[in-house]
Amino acid sequence: MRIMVAMSGGVDSSVVAARLVAEGHEVFGATLQLYDSRDSGRKGACCAGRDIHDARRVADKLGIPHYVIDAESRFRQSVIENFADAYAGGETPVPCVACNQGVKFTDLLGMARDLGADAMATGHYVRRTEGPDGPELHRPVDADRDQSWFLFATTRAQLDFLRFPLGDLPDKAAVRAEAERFGLAVAAKPDSQDLCFVPDGSYAALVEKLRPDMAGGGEIVDAGGQVVGRHDGVTRFTVGQSRRLGAAAMRDGARQMVVGIEPATRRVVIGPRAGSAVRDMTLRDMNWLIAPPEGDLRCKVQIRAREIAREAVVRRTPDGATVVLDEAALPAPGQACVLYDGSRVLGGGFIRRRETQAA
Repeated sequence: MRIMVAMSGGVDSSVVAARLVAEGHEVFGATLQLYDSRDSGRKGACCAGRDIHDARRVADKLGIPHYVIDAESRFRQSVIENFADAYAGGETPVPCVACNQGVKFTDLLGMARDLGADAMATGHYVRRTEGPDGPELHRPVDADRDQSWFLFATTRAQLDFLRFPLGDLPDKAAVRAEAERFGLAVAAKPDSQDLCFVPDGSYAALVEKLRPDMAGGGEIVDAGGQVVGRHDGVTRFTVGQSRRLGAAAMRDGARQMVVGIEPATRRVVIGPRAGSAVRDMTLRDMNWLIAPPEGDLRCKVQIRAREIAREAVVRRTPDGATVVLDEAALPAPGQACVLYDGSRVLGGGFIRRRETQAA
């Protein structure tokens, strides 16, 4: 096959390229440039100058062509700006999903097709298997590296074209061992951090830089609208959070948590943790990797990247889906809710914001 490998400059995608070459495929690599080409020392990011250099070195070692695609403006618009908008709207966004939806599995995949590739391979830790109704997306063998939650928005057409060669490997040590065996210079290179465009970890600083109107303190209120404290910026809070509440963290002997964000009034709404969990939620922007069900679908759902999947009943609606959990949980608006049957990803959507305005 003629296969394009999405090469980030890290060990995972480098091993993918090396494996495919060793298997006899016609391979070429492509790397997205997501940051200013002069920003070669951006620490913790992927697809910055240093990573492009590493990807090119690996391609030279393997004797394969390598292309660099300038996706800086597209990445800023479709990922960074949308991230800031979502935070400013009181949601907890998942930018890695947006990146996969946009620059990686739309733009880069389109380029692969234009260049005559039969498939595009990536270093993601998921498995693609052939089922009776076409390709299926599954969790990887290594549960600690599972990235299926972040890839729920992959369409069935995209999945047909994609390949994930690392999904069957037992752990990251096995990947690094293969990199050593192939003589790749990136064998010991550290992984990039989860949120590549916030290398210092300050989400609030980024949002306030892009949306200056969000800067500034405000009130912490209870569900009845009573002011119980003050905060130094709504961008520092997400639903389900208990930190940074100060004296308002405990009221009447009950631990409090954030139950709502009101960006327009800069108010943070809190409530008792014990009584804030819910069993139902609604989803938007659903992506189905199975034929959409006509009635109730009994499955497991995962509402955060690192949480266990929960038993639930899902019903498709004209504008998304409703989810009823067997046991109450604390869903955060803007996060993904991904549906599973065992290891298989059935689809998923984004959790809608509840009406939590204080009185």
